[in-house]
Amino acid sequence: MKKFKLLITTFAFIFGSTFVYAQSVEEIIIGRKAMFSENYQNGKKISILLRSGKKEEAKPLMKKISNNYKKLLDYFPENTKEGFKTEALPSIWENKDEFNALMQKASDDMLKLAKAIDTADDLGAIQKKLMWSNCSACHNRFRAPH
Repeated sequence: MKKFKLLITTFAFIFGSTFVYAQSVEEIIIGRKAMFSENYQNGKKISILLRSGKKEEAKPLMKKISNNYKKLLDYFPENTKEGFKTEALPSIWENKDEFNALMQKASDDMLKLAKAIDTADDLGAIQKKLMWSNCSACHNRFRAPH
């Protein structure tokens, strides 16, 4: 079994893919919570940078958030519905296609935001449309109130 886990980990490293199957349930849940937290923190930084006119400094953070949303598609296997203080609702697994579509949309919208800030008249409005509205949509449908 150790050789198999090593093989999967090596394969994931070589090809840059996220293979959560070699991780424990705890590692998966903690990992996804960390990515969502990082996205939120980076979203706040983006807001500050845009208000300060530092558009170019905000773009790498947008790319990072986009990449995290893509990675998150693999962080909700069936065996991670409960435990380790997850705030994920069962609706994620009951509506997996909808959830995955929202994660993909959020990823795509972050890349659109990185392009749109160069020509947008209202940076706050475009950020709300392409970033914060995706956060709200996910929280309203797929995250337990806290």
